Formats: sequence, structure tokens, C-alpha cells
Amino acid sequence: MDNPNVFQIDNIPYRLKEEHDFQWLRALGKVFCVFDEQDSGNICFGVEKDGVKKFVKYAGARTIAFSGQSIDAIETLINSITLYQNLQHPHLVTVLDHFETDKGYAVVFDWFDGECLHSHWAFPPPQKYIHPDSPYYRFKHLPVELRLRSFRSILEFHVHVEKMNYVAVDFYDGSILYDFNSHTTKICDIDLYQKKPYTNTMGRLWGSSRFMSPEEFELGAEIDSKTNVFNMGAIAFSLFGGELDRSYSKWDAGEALYEVAQKAVEEDRNLRFSSVEELALAWNM
Repeated sequence: MDNPNVFQIDNIPYRLKEEHDFQWLRALGKVFCVFDEQDSGNICFGVEKDGVKKFVKYAGARTIAFSGQSIDAIETLINSITLYQNLQHPHLVTVLDHFETDKGYAVVFDWFDGECLHSHWAFPPPQKYIHPDSPYYRFKHLPVELRLRSFRSILEFHVHVEKMNYVAVDFYDGSILYDFNSHTTKICDIDLYQKKPYTNTMGRLWGSSRFMSPEEFELGAEIDSKTNVFNMGAIAFSLFGGELDRSYSKWDAGEALYEVAQKAVEEDRNLRFSSVEELALAWNM
């Protein structure tokens, strides 16, 4: 990786592999925060104008954690706009605008006062699990009733995804935003979700291996509702259990829900729930 350079905008520092023109941001407001460590090729900004905050995702700059080409990051970001439009939902962040710049592409979202449950740039593992300021640590120490409400929001959105004939790809705890004041949950970063039918053409698909099903590592495998069932089950073990340690001793949401989560993450896809909707019905019994 090239040595990153430190730049500033509105007195907020950020790092890139090389300088990039962000003058177009001025029209959107004053920058109050920057997220520069995503491995997607995007750099993101929090901006405020006339008391209204917005979140700006931009592709085109040479970001420090991205090993690909900027043109590919731009294409992915442009393609994601259709996903946000087709899958709009109360539990999904809202796109307000999108436009081309001289050297890239920007998507503007409504600001949500949530914290990312996998803020790897601030709390890399193992700090994520043990640091008292880590959003994940704080979430895990919430009453189980609040965490159950959050997970139901995640399930509701993915039942919607399923009904719209899409599959979730690259959904992990870094896609979950939680507002600790209002106790509301939003989903972000659905940029790689795919229209069904979808076949694994990569071997190892995009995503965090902590949440991926066996077929997401298998070239030619069908990626479908049962794949997403596994994904939801793995998320449940992250929010209520020991993540990859799926023993009952690490679980704190009761035996009945433990059995539901276990069925969801069966290695044999034929033993899982047939759909996210079926999983959600079992979870809410």
C-alpha cells in the first residue's frame, strides 16, 4: 500500500494515497467528520448546512485501504443507487441525491445518528469486544430486550429484500448502525446486494467470513434465501452469543431462540429455514 498522505477539509483531517479535489463538497455544507478507512474504495463525509446534517459517500479518490481501481469503486457506487431506490425501507438509510463530479461520483444520504457496530478503524479486534467505548461492546451490554428489537429490525428489512427478489451480499455487523439514544437501528452499505437469481462467480464472495455461508466460498453455487438465512443466523450469534463460538454457554437470548439461530446456521443448507421470512416467523413465535 502506498504511504498515505494527510489532508484537511474544514479543519478535519483525512488520509488518502494522493491529493484529490473536494471543492464540490462546499455546496453541501461544512464537513464535521470523515471516514477514510473503508476497504470499498469510498471515502465518506458528514456535512452540515443550515442545521441539517447529511452523509456523503464518494468514489473516485485513492483511499488508503482499497487495493482496486477507482473506476471499479465508482461503478459499484453508481450501481448501488438502484438498490437503495428499489429496496427503500424504514430500516434502510435514505438516499437524498447523487451526482457526478469531475473525478468521481457522490451519493448523499440523510444523516442518521447511529454508530457502526463494527467500527474497525476506531476499535479493531480485539478492542471491538473489550473496549468499553466500542459500539459493539456497548451494544452487547444493552438489555436483551433492546437487542431483540434491533435484530427484529434487521430481519424485517431482509424479509423485504427477499420479497423484492434480491439477496443480501456482504452484510455484516459493519452494515448495522445503532442509535444508543433512540434505540433505533438502520442498515447501511447494501452496495453489493444482488438481484435473484444470483450465482457465485468468484469462489470467495465479498464479505466478512464471520457471517458467510459455505456456498459463499463455492464457485458456481446458488446464492439465495437460504444463504441469507445463514447470514441472519450468524448475525444473531454476534448480537446475542459468542459470534463464531456458537455454544449455548455464550448465548443470552433463551433456549428457544438459540435453537432457531442454530437451525439458521446449519452447514447443510437443506437443514436451514427455507427463507428469511420463515426464520423471522420462527424467531417471533
